Amino acid sequence: MFKELDPLLHSQLRLAIMSLLITVEEADFVYLKKQSGATSGNLSVQIDKLSEAGYISVTKTFQGKMPRTICKITPKGIDAFETYVENLKTYIG
Repeated sequence: MFKELDPLLHSQLRLAIMSLLITVEEADFVYLKKQSGATSGNLSVQIDKLSEAGYISVTKTFQGKMPRTICKITPKGIDAFETYVENLKTYIG
C-alpha cells in the first residue's frame, strides 16, 4: 500500500534543498540558489519553512561586510528525508 509523503518535503524546491544538504556538511545561500535555480525570495521562504520544522539549521554570519547564510541538515531532517525517500518508493514499485 502507499505510504504517506511528508507534505513539507513534497515541494520541488524544498526537496531540492534537502537533497543538496544531505550530500554536503553545510551549504551557503549562494550555493543553494545557484544549484536549485530558485529566486532569492522563494529560496529564503523555503529555507525558513525547513528551519521552522527543525529539518535544517540556519546560521547567519558576515564574510567581511557581506551577510552570509549557512544551512545544515539536522538529524531530524536526515530522518525525514530518508523516510520520504523510502515512502516514495512505495509509489514507484
